[in-house]
Amino acid sequence: MRLKKIYKLIFLCLLSFFFVLPQLFAEGTKEEAEEEEFEIAVVVKLVGIPWFNAMEKGVLEAGKQLGVNAYLTGPPEADEAQQVKVVEDLISKGVDAIGVVPNDAASLEPAFRKARERGIVIVTNESPNQKEHDFDYEMIDNQKFGEFHVDKLVEYIGSRGEYAIYVGGLTVPAHNIWADASIAYAKKKYPGLKLVTDRIPCAEDQALSRQKMLELIKAYPNLKGLIGYGSLGPPGAAQAVMEKGLENKIAVIGTVIPSHAAPYLKDGSLKFGTLWNPIDSGKAMVDLAYKLLKGENITTNTEFMAVGKPFKIEGKTIIFNAMASFTADNVDQFPF
Repeated sequence: MRLKKIYKLIFLCLLSFFFVLPQLFAEGTKEEAEEEEFEIAVVVKLVGIPWFNAMEKGVLEAGKQLGVNAYLTGPPEADEAQQVKVVEDLISKGVDAIGVVPNDAASLEPAFRKARERGIVIVTNESPNQKEHDFDYEMIDNQKFGEFHVDKLVEYIGSRGEYAIYVGGLTVPAHNIWADASIAYAKKKYPGLKLVTDRIPCAEDQALSRQKMLELIKAYPNLKGLIGYGSLGPPGAAQAVMEKGLENKIAVIGTVIPSHAAPYLKDGSLKFGTLWNPIDSGKAMVDLAYKLLKGENITTNTEFMAVGKPFKIEGKTIIFNAMASFTADNVDQFPF
């Protein structure tokens, strides 16, 4: 009889143990999940230039604010193969999300496909026609941005004359979308404008942009303007214009970082600059990746760090209205 009581007691103890164990395990899993720190890597076209140095500040600030391990990396030069290698290394590392500013959208598709198969979130910037991603975000409306620059150039040179266009590279998605928009708009609205040559891929390198402008000045003595897409293109062109004493004959405009472009705006070799705050862009990229990792539904009512709500969403492209304009009079007001 006593032996039966002992067996019964052992049985009850075992029963209690197996009942409590799953709950303890579940609690432990829950605590681990709550303590989990997402790893979000942002891969840019190339590291070490002012634009992406500023963007890195936003990435790091957003990571700190959201409590995630966010950082910026990329190749040492604007090379599509090197950028793909950086992305593949991050996939092997097993990060939670990868944000990319592509050198070439198509070359990244296989790597993006592999990443998403492994559950890694993929977001891009300046690549609205990207494939194999979760979302792309744009800080401006690309079509209107390209058209805006033509109207602005006409303010300086009139509706007739020769002009040229720089891009960072012939495969850089956003730069070529802007150039396409500018060229088509100029043909339609200002038939008196003449594009002297095909778009020139040099605007990620200031020294090269300077050299290309010197070549343009020699080849096209009636050149009146340049639109530069790529933050180092307009400053390089402005250098050449000033060296030749043509700041009153050739108008250079385009995308720049205000802190870097300020001397050229102030001496008149650069007439007008545009872009958006790269610090804000870095914050928006990390925040978008974080929201997707948390399973949030993205709509035009979604509030994003630093940039607010989207202007519109077209398919997988989120569009903000964050363009800024820089002149000699206001350039010192911008903190980047």
